[in-house]
Amino acid sequence: MPDDTQDVISGGHLVAKALKAEGVDRIYTLCGGHIIDIYDGCVDEGIEVVDVRHEQVAAHAADGYARITGKPGCAVVTAGPGTTDAVTGVANAFRAESPMLLIGGQGAHTQHKMGSLQDLPHVDMMTPITKFAATVPDTARAADMVSMAFRECYHGAPGPSFLEIPRDVLDAKVPTDRARVPKAGAYRASTRSAGDPEAVEKLADLLVHAEKPAILLGSQVWTTRATEAAVHLVRALNVPAYMNGAGRGTLPPGDPHHFQLSRRYAFSHADVIVIVGTPFDFRMGYGKRLSPDATVVQIDLDYRTVGKNRDIDLGIVGDAGLVLKSVTEAASGRINGGASRRKEWLDELRAAEQTALDKRLPQLRSDASPIHPYRLVSEINDFLTEDSVYIGDGGDIVTFSGQVVQPKSPGHWMDPGPLGTLGVGVPFVLAAKQARPDKEVVALFGDGAFSLTGWDFETLVRYDLPFVGVVGNNSSMNQIRYGQAAKYGKERERVGNTLGDVPYDQFARMLGGHGEEVRDPADIGPALRRARESGKPSLINVWVDPDAYAPGTMNQTMYK
Repeated sequence: MPDDTQDVISGGHLVAKALKAEGVDRIYTLCGGHIIDIYDGCVDEGIEVVDVRHEQVAAHAADGYARITGKPGCAVVTAGPGTTDAVTGVANAFRAESPMLLIGGQGAHTQHKMGSLQDLPHVDMMTPITKFAATVPDTARAADMVSMAFRECYHGAPGPSFLEIPRDVLDAKVPTDRARVPKAGAYRASTRSAGDPEAVEKLADLLVHAEKPAILLGSQVWTTRATEAAVHLVRALNVPAYMNGAGRGTLPPGDPHHFQLSRRYAFSHADVIVIVGTPFDFRMGYGKRLSPDATVVQIDLDYRTVGKNRDIDLGIVGDAGLVLKSVTEAASGRINGGASRRKEWLDELRAAEQTALDKRLPQLRSDASPIHPYRLVSEINDFLTEDSVYIGDGGDIVTFSGQVVQPKSPGHWMDPGPLGTLGVGVPFVLAAKQARPDKEVVALFGDGAFSLTGWDFETLVRYDLPFVGVVGNNSSMNQIRYGQAAKYGKERERVGNTLGDVPYDQFARMLGGHGEEVRDPADIGPALRRARESGKPSLINVWVDPDAYAPGTMNQTMYK
């Protein structure tokens, strides 16, 4: 026991000091008796405590905060159901390669295996969905282990870590000189690797000599803040670029190297395809959508991702920005001969883009009522500015938006990622608007998706975080409905997927926000502008055609 003359510090205050050293300026939380000493420490360290209504929201907000800022996010939840409620948010961050730390409470060591309040084997549950999961065994180790958890978030591709801290460990006090508090910037090495120099030279040679190259810029382009390097490469080498996930917005719409609608055509006809920071998962048809005759190159932060599910001709493990910069430099002096030959290839792809757009144009401009989802997402796309962060949270309606909505700046697109989690929208709005109050945030929700975490709309009102929210309301979980109709027939299409006709505009107004209902497509644009001008969190409830399905929904392999 420390005597009264010693300087002492509690476990919660040590945790707060470690968060401060990592650059964390706010935590997302739902209160519980196990964790309140962390709050006390955060107050002393100047870390904002943001309280939400559900632990899933706290975890999603920490994930979203990491994506927006490039710094790790942090959520703090109580033991037992507090921690299990956060599991979905952690799992989403795991699949999306988002660095965040979840801290969970735990019963006191002195009550270990006695059945204390909210006691569960948190570490066992979290281990499969984190890069690091552990118990803090001693108060003096609290700051040290928080820093250790953050360090593991950046091992290979980024991801989440989890720490549980028993209540007696958190509340106890130890002499200050016994506790290790890692110094800011002194406990994590640079993880930026420029890749194998020989492989970089080989890729440069492949691109210089390619007749029909194409590049896919995935989420790691934003994770590694590689925008400048990616743009320089595609312009210098005259390579058409496609973007997915957080990589959207790397090139602005209208850029001569920005392509979107012709991706399948390009991947079927290209002779060299470079995949940057994107696994060969379901979004890529597990690699089967790439021409079998193409030379395929994959660049990724994680060795385990390279060549998984599909053979490749060249794999480079490294930071996307450094690798792409090195490739451009390696091609220097040989660029013009290769780049000038590709004008016909880019013209061919631009024609394919126009054909796809012309086919869709009647629906994008449809005056039908109920409103066609393509008309809704087209209006949203027209509404976005260079400062609009777009967030998609839903199934079929967000699948529509993925084909139409084009963010105008890097880092301005947010979706759940490959876990396909519904309910990320409100917490992502919370994180984005707090991290970047200078940005406009525009969120599109499916009515089913909004329902999962929508009560935290009140949190947005409470913290005075204005945003433009749109609910594409068809009173259905329509992506699933389509699959049921396809597999079991129209007479069984509405089993377990039909929702009530909920007026979400009234819900927004009830909680102190701005709300409007839209049934006429001509009213979408004016309603969006009024929501922007309201200066409040808003929901525009747009009734969309329940019998219109996105092509991406109809093409999903699970429905075949």
